[in-house]
Amino acid sequence: MSERRFATRVVHAGLEPDPAFGGVVPAIHQASTYVQRAPGDFVEDFDYSRSANPTRTALERALGELENGLGSAFSSGMAAEHALITAVANAGSHIVIPGDLYGGTYRLVDKVLTRWGIEYTMVDQTDVQAVADAVRPDTKLIWIETPTNPNLNTVDVAAVVAVKQNALVAVDNTFATPIYQRPFDLGADAVVHSTTKYLGGHSDAVGGAVIVRDKHIHGAVRFVQNSVGAVPGPLDCFLVHRGLRTLHLRMAAHSESARMVTEWLQTAPGVYDVRWPGYSGMVSFRHPEATRIAAATKVFSLAESLGGVESLVEVPQAMTHQSVEDSAAAVAPDLVRLSCGIEAPEDLVDDLAQAIGG
Repeated sequence: MSERRFATRVVHAGLEPDPAFGGVVPAIHQASTYVQRAPGDFVEDFDYSRSANPTRTALERALGELENGLGSAFSSGMAAEHALITAVANAGSHIVIPGDLYGGTYRLVDKVLTRWGIEYTMVDQTDVQAVADAVRPDTKLIWIETPTNPNLNTVDVAAVVAVKQNALVAVDNTFATPIYQRPFDLGADAVVHSTTKYLGGHSDAVGGAVIVRDKHIHGAVRFVQNSVGAVPGPLDCFLVHRGLRTLHLRMAAHSESARMVTEWLQTAPGVYDVRWPGYSGMVSFRHPEATRIAAATKVFSLAESLGGVESLVEVPQAMTHQSVEDSAAAVAPDLVRLSCGIEAPEDLVDDLAQAIGG
């Protein structure tokens, strides 16, 4: 049989009928521990749910299938980032991070990991030569966001891979999803997601994921996962796995909403520097009255996060990116970030028109 198309794979990934009753959706295993047949003799990996849980295993298998690697699930995107970085870098190691990045990533690296001896260089990764110049013999990791958060710059992953030397290249694929970007096909070594966002897609579960190609790196990530214990509960795993099954449909609708919103914003009074990478629902623009506009929308909800079926609006400088203030990654105060949902695009345009018009 030929390779199944992505839309088929995303519906079936990680799913096997319930062995007890034949349900097409497996049961939620809301168990913390498991009966052993004899001391140390347990079913598969299931002795204690911090280490492994059947519902989490199904999600991890699905995530691996969609990104063509080995998946591990975490309690948040930040827990996933922490696990990967600490699995591949030691005290004294050097990493390269983007100059335009999610504030939580900067906070983790600059405020937490540097206390344990990790060094970093922040660089504009749209400039591949700047990335090449930043890589050192002791560079263990190059962290890529593409599209970036919140400015929606895109990075040439393959070009960065070409200058990585001995470093591992990890790509935060949260905004693009495997629908629009396949980092392993571009030579990356690891993929990270906040599954809270598009993969879950319904703003009802918090989670993260690391997917790698190398089984030894996978083992190192798993070791941190079990040792630190930042794992998602079974219900969150179930909800994210459920969300995966409509990913291809939702992303098409998000993209259409963003396309129509972007076309209108380019003609809107006072709006400038409109950005949309050409896929997914993320749009940004600048306006002198950013704070007033964000508070005036009625269909767009003023809230942090992104990637849910409902549309959200935020001012990153005052909300998600305060941790990068006074750094090279500081965000302009007039920047507005939109997460365009799957409502009627015309209603999203009308809402922005009334908010910007005042």
